[in-house]
Amino acid sequence: MKLLGRILGILLVVALAACGGGRTYRPAGVSVGHGTGPQFGDSAPHEWVGGHPYDHRVHGIDISRWQGNIDWGRVRTSGISFAFIKATEGADHADPNFRRYWYEAGQARIPRGAYHYFYFCRSGAEQAAWFIANVPRERGALPPVLDLEWTASKTCPRRPPSHEVLREARIFKDILHRHYGQRPIIYTTVDFYRDNNLGSWPEEFWLRSVAGHPRIVYPGQPFSFWQYTGTGIVPGIQGNVDLNVFAGSAEQWRLWLRQRLQ
Repeated sequence: MKLLGRILGILLVVALAACGGGRTYRPAGVSVGHGTGPQFGDSAPHEWVGGHPYDHRVHGIDISRWQGNIDWGRVRTSGISFAFIKATEGADHADPNFRRYWYEAGQARIPRGAYHYFYFCRSGAEQAAWFIANVPRERGALPPVLDLEWTASKTCPRRPPSHEVLREARIFKDILHRHYGQRPIIYTTVDFYRDNNLGSWPEEFWLRSVAGHPRIVYPGQPFSFWQYTGTGIVPGIQGNVDLNVFAGSAEQWRLWLRQRLQ
């Protein structure tokens, strides 16, 4: 039965490849300056509305413990240009792979930053202190990221009113700004953005949109990063991984990095 299962698995992969699933791609005009160029893809590609992520020049990943062991050298030579790594959530949980990923990505010379998954059962100040206790203040790191979305946790099912959400999140990001010297990037989802009027914030945004271009899904909202799939395929990473793009050109990416990695 095990042998039969393996054979069926191989046939499924072949079938997906034949219909376009899991294909690799080369974003037009990309010049990564190392390796053989972009070799990543998507296990569940689909049509896009309003613009295609593959048209963007600079791609990256965001990861957590679920990615397991990572071959960062292969990740880099695949064309991945940045990585956001989960560090903490709430005020008492740290991702067990964070420090290893942080070190290994740095050794592979992939620009990387840390993100925090915000909970609504602890204060912004408590969560900021927890993040600072776990994430080094290191020259050359990308700005910290505040991940704001409605949690599905059984231990924290609260959905506080918008004014409370914004107050505690503002406290969190202001503490991190003072400590790390960089304003945190705000990651968010469509429903959370809408429910809490995040468009009123003059912050740098990383937007999740896995079906349509952010210019359609978040009309009028400037953004620096776009998370476009949770089913990405990247050499050096087993299984699916989140893929993202930087919103600007390759030259704008280099300028963005210079401004933040000093």
